[in-house]
Amino acid sequence: MENETKSTSSNFIKNIVSDDLQSGKVKEIVTRFPPEPNGYLHIGHAKSICLNFELADEYKGKTNLRFDDTNPVKEDTEYVESIKADVKWLGFEWDNLLFASDYFDEMYARAVLLIKKGKAFVCDLTAEEMRAYRGTLTEPGKNSPYRDRSVEENLDLFTRMRNGEFGNGEKVLRAKIDMGSPNINLRDPIIYRISHTEHHNTGNKWCIYPMYAFAHPLEDAIEGVTHSICTLEFEDQRPLYDWVVAECEMEHVPHQYEFARLNLTNTIMSKRYLKQLVDEGHVVGWDDPRMPTISGLRRRGYTPESIREFCRSIGVARSNGEVDSRQLDFFIREDLKLKAPRTMAVVRPLKVIITNYPEGQVEMLEAENNVENPDMGSRQIPFSREIYIEQDDFMEVPPAKYHRLYPGNEVRLKNAYFITCNDVIKDADGNVVELHCTYDPETKSGSGFTGRKVKGTIHWVEATQARPAEFRLYEPLILPEEERTGETFIENLNPNSVEIVNGFVEANMSEAKGQDKFQFFRHGYFNVDPKDTTPEKLAFNLIVSLKSSFDIKK
Repeated sequence: MENETKSTSSNFIKNIVSDDLQSGKVKEIVTRFPPEPNGYLHIGHAKSICLNFELADEYKGKTNLRFDDTNPVKEDTEYVESIKADVKWLGFEWDNLLFASDYFDEMYARAVLLIKKGKAFVCDLTAEEMRAYRGTLTEPGKNSPYRDRSVEENLDLFTRMRNGEFGNGEKVLRAKIDMGSPNINLRDPIIYRISHTEHHNTGNKWCIYPMYAFAHPLEDAIEGVTHSICTLEFEDQRPLYDWVVAECEMEHVPHQYEFARLNLTNTIMSKRYLKQLVDEGHVVGWDDPRMPTISGLRRRGYTPESIREFCRSIGVARSNGEVDSRQLDFFIREDLKLKAPRTMAVVRPLKVIITNYPEGQVEMLEAENNVENPDMGSRQIPFSREIYIEQDDFMEVPPAKYHRLYPGNEVRLKNAYFITCNDVIKDADGNVVELHCTYDPETKSGSGFTGRKVKGTIHWVEATQARPAEFRLYEPLILPEEERTGETFIENLNPNSVEIVNGFVEANMSEAKGQDKFQFFRHGYFNVDPKDTTPEKLAFNLIVSLKSSFDIKK
């Protein structure tokens, strides 16, 4: 990591690593993060990244970034580059950058070894026939009629598969294990298939490609991985993992350990579904700020520190569960509260004319940049006869205990003066378009005025110098469970997941640039969008509101 590594809290995998090092079973821990380059990484992958890299860092071991690129139909260099960028952004550096395709020659040789040992055979069954032969969870499968081909025939057919003599799907190479096994993964699984597809690394050198379940253990063995850490859905594949390593006679014997994957409320945690959102245009790309992808979280404004702390907080468990997405919000608030400057923004503006303020006069007022971090100092903000306030900070007929602006009421303008609403200007349709107020020059903020108190304080921006801004206000992409009525996740997308409104920010925001983060008074934490901000108009993404009902301590 770029920064000093924090010690990970104790968990069962860490205990295994510690015991293995103390007993001398392993001399140096070697982990790996092995993504398939068929999509962008999401927050669930961040948990695995943190676990693998931080374990190795803590025990002075090594972590490889290895791409399991065994399926060229779905893979792309765009995904490779995005994954590399995400891992670096999270704060980690890999010891080796590797690809499964680096080992295609050795994998082929190991497959030939299996054939020679009578442990693999070429099968001509169609995919539909293979499913019928496979059996069920309660019924054993049946042997393929091609299972007893001779070693010589299998070697010949496999060579011809490699040479491109057969079309996609005509033949596969299967491991010969046990069609009666209660573990379906051991019922003669496919280990090679034909795919006349150009590979992003190897071009057209190959037209047969190893299956993930065959390639993955070989990669770990070749690289000397000591602890192959994966999520619980791979637990049933561990016997196949061990079988491949043993029968392929690998010198190094890695071991697989499973932990619970991350599931977040109101969040999609599947690359396949996320890709569907992108491909069907439900979002504007993999980095849409509503997406749980690391690139989406980065664009929205989450920091690597907050994501790392979040991943540490949820721990490493043996059983699956669901984490409240508000827990991630807690950590971004904690990270930004001392870092992000406070400033004022009016999201839905309402014009206010201070009728007794001198026309043409602009004075500069002092405002703290962060009341919780005095070291951030203060700034000068302009004040004049014309300002904008929030539409929600005025009501013509207010309910009881409403302490903001209404006809005849006096409020404090933050960092400025007391103002009183005198007149309400409406358009032809009866909509309020402007307020006329008066100010009391004796009530200037910081002057020590104690003559009277007001119950309401509202924020504002000076109108003549304010910067126009677009605000993207976000809600979860998926509806809360109690509001879902559709059968598919697409049908349960939140129609209000983003609202775009136009308002103003303080004049001193002219220098704001992409990825700058601010706390807008009473609104929340916002990030300057790195793609859509222009010199003419700033674009801000709501990272998180200021408060939540979630309690991290519960």
